[in-house]
Amino acid sequence: MTQVKNGDRVRVHYHGRLTDGSTFDTSEGRPPLEFEVGSGQVIKGFDDALQGMNVGDKKTVTIPAADAYGESSPENVIAYPISDFPDDMQPEVGMELHMSDNQGNNFPVVIAEVLEDSVILDANHPLAGKDLTFDIELVEII
Repeated sequence: MTQVKNGDRVRVHYHGRLTDGSTFDTSEGRPPLEFEVGSGQVIKGFDDALQGMNVGDKKTVTIPAADAYGESSPENVIAYPISDFPDDMQPEVGMELHMSDNQGNNFPVVIAEVLEDSVILDANHPLAGKDLTFDIELVEII
């Protein structure tokens, strides 16, 4: 029986949960996720979990933050002057915005805090700093 190795294209069903049990993503109701193992298309811990699996195998794996979306970095949290927001915009905690850097790259940020003269923006990935648990089923090695 063929086991998964780097370079294989695979199809998997998955259910991703946080440590509190809440679901953050799932393939339920959708076609299986297809990608090349070891190519960086998915987080490292997910890639690693597939190594050696056979078609039909199911497993549950907990991936530490370092092998998922990394640790949350204070360098990705910035204070932005509230006066630079459009007059007709009322910043609120949890609001998602898009910004661009000096090279023109767009990236998402979330308003973490609204202060009197500034807004605290968090550009960390929403799952940064979190350990993730996945139920994985290997559907096919293509």
